[in-house]
Amino acid sequence: MSTGKIEALEPWVRDILRCPVTGATLVDGVGPDGEPELHSTDADRPLAYPVRDGIPVLLESDARPL
Repeated sequence: MSTGKIEALEPWVRDILRCPVTGATLVDGVGPDGEPELHSTDADRPLAYPVRDGIPVLLESDARPL
């Protein structure tokens, strides 16, 4: 089972990643399947983005509502 921590990303990359829909900060999370995700911190429209093979997929079409 995954810890939800995305280890492959450099800290400077993590600092600049934002939700492409709302511009909110993204934080580490774990999806319903136990796989790592990035969760938007937007209060009005929080979204979760999958991480596949250590790479965040920041596409609105692949996001799911939180």
